[in-house]
Amino acid sequence: MPFDPILEAIITRMESRSILLEDDRSAIRALSYTQRQVEPSSYLVREGTQRTRCAVLLSGFCYRQKLTSDGARQIVSVEIPGDFIDLQHLFLNETDHNVQALTRASVAEIDSAALRTLALTRPAIGAALWSEVLISASIFREWIVNVGRRDAHSRVGHLLCELAVRLEIATGAKDRLYDLPMTQEQVGDAVGLTPVHVNRVLRALTQRGFISRDRRQIAILDWDALRDASDFNPRYLHLKP
Repeated sequence: MPFDPILEAIITRMESRSILLEDDRSAIRALSYTQRQVEPSSYLVREGTQRTRCAVLLSGFCYRQKLTSDGARQIVSVEIPGDFIDLQHLFLNETDHNVQALTRASVAEIDSAALRTLALTRPAIGAALWSEVLISASIFREWIVNVGRRDAHSRVGHLLCELAVRLEIATGAKDRLYDLPMTQEQVGDAVGLTPVHVNRVLRALTQRGFISRDRRQIAILDWDALRDASDFNPRYLHLKP
């Protein structure tokens, strides 16, 4: 079977969650998919629809969000390259939230029925996908604590720490230096603050020497200090294979 870098990347991701047999790898390599590009703000998932394909984010960033009846938005997670976008819809018929592109992005869309069959008939693949769902739930729990119980500086700092750790693992970003893919309005919708308040917090974190900023680029200068001030513990990310 010819080498397919996208399917091999999916295998590598699953092997970070579960021990796959060679037959499992062959079954993944036999999957078909459609690759497509999406523009910023484009919807990958719309609330109230039915999904027949499961997307894997290949490049770029997207976010999950819920809207209140009066149009207020709460961002509930940020997805980075390598993440599965909608595994829950392998078994749930109707979508209950939206997923939108933060940046220009590329996704690989796999037929949900084919992936569901693998999950049900191959225990190692099922365990890998189940682990992905459980880790997403762990991140959701941490975000609830962040919005509900931390102060403004800790909320923003915690988000910056999480992105630094996840991007280092996923993309090899070094020295805790990365481009923040979110506007201040989007950061505010993720941490429950106004854009003006987010701007003040970022300025304060810069003045305290925790971070430096150059447009969208974030450099964490004092990791230990920012981690402690933000009450950040990466345990909830379950980074160990």
